[in-house]
Amino acid sequence: MKIKGITDEDFVNYKLPSIFIACPYCTFKCEKECGKHICQNSSLANAPVIEVSQSSIITRYLQNPITQAIVFGGLEPFDDIRSVAIFIMLLRAIFNDDSPVVIYTGYTEDEIKTKFKEYLKFLKKFSNIIVKFGRFIPDQNSHYDPILGVNLASDNQYAKDISEV
Repeated sequence: MKIKGITDEDFVNYKLPSIFIACPYCTFKCEKECGKHICQNSSLANAPVIEVSQSSIITRYLQNPITQAIVFGGLEPFDDIRSVAIFIMLLRAIFNDDSPVVIYTGYTEDEIKTKFKEYLKFLKKFSNIIVKFGRFIPDQNSHYDPILGVNLASDNQYAKDISEV
């Protein structure tokens, strides 16, 4: 799996201690839409891509007694959704772990339903899959998201458990 980095114990992006996996790709749609350099993760674009086996990341997560969830974030997880989906399948099927998996995306829910329809259908088959939808839009009020248990930066952003099991 190609990634930009891993934080073994993240306490910022979800209400439970999580392992944070930085995804390697992004089209920088947030910046293109608003015409400003606003991405908090833009420094990741210059970081090297690291190749790590998915099973080694899962083992690293499961062996950490502190972490209770997995978060995929910046750059853009849906720009490499095939790898994320395979990771979740391995986590659930092989390692039999039902921990929350959170996917932070700058895509809207409608964009995901259209552009990533088959992957969304696949991900819904697993329990505890949470997606944070919406681009960062500057000059909006932050707000508390009860599903994530954290403040989100823009009014249009929200999280949803997409699981159908």
